[in-house]
Amino acid sequence: MSTAEPAGAASGGRASDPWTVAYASTEFATLRTRLRGFIFPMTAFFLVWYFLYVMLAAFAPHFMAIKVAGNINIGLIFGLLQFVSTFTITTIYVRFANRYLDPVSSRIREHVEGGTW
Repeated sequence: MSTAEPAGAASGGRASDPWTVAYASTEFATLRTRLRGFIFPMTAFFLVWYFLYVMLAAFAPHFMAIKVAGNINIGLIFGLLQFVSTFTITTIYVRFANRYLDPVSSRIREHVEGGTW
């Protein structure tokens, strides 16, 4: 199926299929835009943060070995902050989805399930 064909055309679906109509709706476009507006920058942030950690471990081991308190060094702190950042990003995403994605997706689902499209 090419990108120019309607979604249901290649599989023999009807043009009036509610999922095809939902996919072509402005609400679905809004949903995609909002999701991509969150996912791409957050992914870029996390990858930069992760690769910074890896690069410092590989090319600045003396910096990562600096002791902060007892046997705790900067490398250990950076490693633990990877977990913290993962949980933080997850929490931020859940709040974002609850506020900006779920209402739109619920409306789309109601239209499709209710047969109003």
